[in-house]
Parts: sequence; structure tokens; C-alpha cells
Amino acid sequence: MEANKKRHTPWLVEYAGKAKKQIEKLPPDIRDIFYVLKREIEQEGPEQTEWRNYGLIVNARDVHHCHLNNNRPRYVVVWKVVDREKQDIEIRFVGPHGSVDYSRFK
Repeated sequence: MEANKKRHTPWLVEYAGKAKKQIEKLPPDIRDIFYVLKREIEQEGPEQTEWRNYGLIVNARDVHHCHLNNNRPRYVVVWKVVDREKQDIEIRFVGPHGSVDYSRFK
């Protein structure tokens, strides 16, 4: 019963540094897509395999990313699992693909 209860506990999704400002700068249609992704992360957890180009960032610990759209400019989201036991996730970057430096996420 306890394991079943924990599975349905929503994940806490917070924003790191400039991420909140980055979201505000998104075009409205891309912002809407971002909020769908955020809601799915809150409900289902960090693994979002159905999203475009979803994957783990190489050489980073539990850092995930995906694309929000297919056309150009392409927008990406990077999030990190801060604490799996507490189900805590932090959005680290939201913006154009060309602006993200994946090497800074560890």
C-alpha cells in the first residue's frame, strides 16, 4: 500500500537560476508546450521517453532533456533530478537549441 501511495505522489518541479525568465521569453505556443511537459514531469516523473529527442545528458548525473518542437528555431528543456527519494526536480534551461551549453550540466 505504501509503495502504491508513493507512486501517485506528484513530483515537485522547481526552476533554477534564469529558467523562470527563460520561460517568460518563449513564444506563447512554445510556452504552452513547455507547461504540458512540466505537468507530465510532475505527474509521471523525469523519464519522458515519448517527447521528441528525449534523453539523458552524457557525462551528467540524472540530467534529462527533450525538444519542445521540430521546426526552427528549435526549443529545448533541460531538467535535473535533485532528489529521487523526495521526488524533487529542477528545470535548468528552457530556450533555443543553439543557446544551450550541455557541458555545464553535471
